[in-house]
Amino acid sequence: METTMTHRVSRTRFLRAASLVLTLSFAGCAPPGAHRTTLSVIPNPLSAKVSEGPAFDASLPLRITYSDGDSAAAAAGRVLSDLIGNTRATMPHVEPANPDSTSRSIAFRRAAKDQTIGSEGYRIAVSESTITVDAAGPAGFFYAVQTLRQLMPPLVEHEAAYVKPLPIPQVTIDDRPTFEWRGLMLDVARHFLPATDVKRFIDLMALYKMNRLHLHLSDDQGWRIEIPSRPRLTEHGSQSQVGGKGGGFYTVSEYEDIVRYAADRFIVVVPEIDMPGHTNSALASYPELNCDGQKRELYEGTNVGFSSVCPSKEETFVFIDDVIGDIAAMTPGPYFHVGGDEVQTLTESEYIQFIERVQRIVERHGKRLVGWDEVSFANLDSGSRVQLWRPLWPASGDDAALDSSRAAAAAALKRRVERSAANGVEFILSPADRIYLDMKYHSSTVIGLSWAGISNVRTSYDWNPDDIFGQIPRKAIAGVEGTLWSESFATVHDFEYMAFPRLAGVAELGWSDPERRDWPSYRGRLSKHAARWQALGVNYYRSPLVDWDD
Repeated sequence: METTMTHRVSRTRFLRAASLVLTLSFAGCAPPGAHRTTLSVIPNPLSAKVSEGPAFDASLPLRITYSDGDSAAAAAGRVLSDLIGNTRATMPHVEPANPDSTSRSIAFRRAAKDQTIGSEGYRIAVSESTITVDAAGPAGFFYAVQTLRQLMPPLVEHEAAYVKPLPIPQVTIDDRPTFEWRGLMLDVARHFLPATDVKRFIDLMALYKMNRLHLHLSDDQGWRIEIPSRPRLTEHGSQSQVGGKGGGFYTVSEYEDIVRYAADRFIVVVPEIDMPGHTNSALASYPELNCDGQKRELYEGTNVGFSSVCPSKEETFVFIDDVIGDIAAMTPGPYFHVGGDEVQTLTESEYIQFIERVQRIVERHGKRLVGWDEVSFANLDSGSRVQLWRPLWPASGDDAALDSSRAAAAAALKRRVERSAANGVEFILSPADRIYLDMKYHSSTVIGLSWAGISNVRTSYDWNPDDIFGQIPRKAIAGVEGTLWSESFATVHDFEYMAFPRLAGVAELGWSDPERRDWPSYRGRLSKHAARWQALGVNYYRSPLVDWDD
């Protein structure tokens, strides 16, 4: 990743590499030496100790230094310089470290790899005249830069506010993530989001140290990515969406640009092509994928479970090999998501045989299979990942409180998960009643759904993976992922409204240890983020559960 962390930073304060991870309770344009000791960190760091004394003022002349030859540290320094300055004259100079210099500086230093800091962790130490940043890898430098951003007041987001005091309190921070997978899924199939809007969301993800962007690129309602070997998918299958207004797709160059943009922010793109169900857009484009060979009409509704490619025809697997091969060639990340959910037209045997054959195709193209929890019916290889969207069992282990059919389904899923875990499969946690971010905040929310329940800001945050998935070995949990299914909303502003403020809670679930998470603390920290979101133009929901400080 060292070669990808380049200075690809837009001068708009939104579309750039800097991220929102830490805020401090400053009073507007307080004097540089003034500070309060209440940190508003999201995600909550492993350790943060504030010291008394004058703040470091980043608006005064300073140098940003790095160890000579360390390209990742230099790149991080350039990102920080862009954050601090509005013009070339006000951007601190970034240069190799000079041990004889006594001027004010922010120094990026490569730390030896050890279990304490990890590949994504960092250490920051701030005094009145110097800041040191230690990280073992490029991602750690990147996250440290975003922390420094949030040690500055929200006015750092306003380009026209120069000269502006940018006090950074004297603080020592040690930080690293709990889980490796900290993700968000965007459903661009039900309603298409242009590439510029996806990039906007990538920046919003990076605000909170999230590192997996799961793109749901195909469904009954539309096909959203160009496949050079199968042009009808976009010539025809991309021309519809829920409600019938619009459609669209990403060209190869647009998709590759999204992947690069995400990589520069240490986010891995995980493409999903849903199969064998949720495939009507493909069935409408290539009739031979249907068992009867008849072309399907484009679909604009929201029902699920009615479509499937034909598992008994060799043409189906030739098609799948073409699609996976083309997307794998565009996607340097290690994962390919095959969906696999809500299949109602195949027998269990047909489904298992299909998933196991597709798994071999995915692996032949150099990727690791990811799928929704239904794929656990199949025998999955070690290194595959299952995305759990339903709770497995109550924390007490007592299924008597459930109705009999749900209890039976939970018990069956539990057995499949235990078998998969024993085979080296890892799990991504996406419980629908908690972090399906398209669920309504309350019963009268204009957009959103409620089939999994009402998920307010506290509900989406105030849970522990051990309480819902407690019988999965911790080492088998890859992380957590929030989802934004788009049946009921269409624009990036709709996506933002349903994501924020809940996405910040998902990020903390993925990053912070359980001992560092509790609702009263989080509620207070979250309240400080309104001013920054407003500066960034984020369309967020002002939950009455939070006393917003803006």
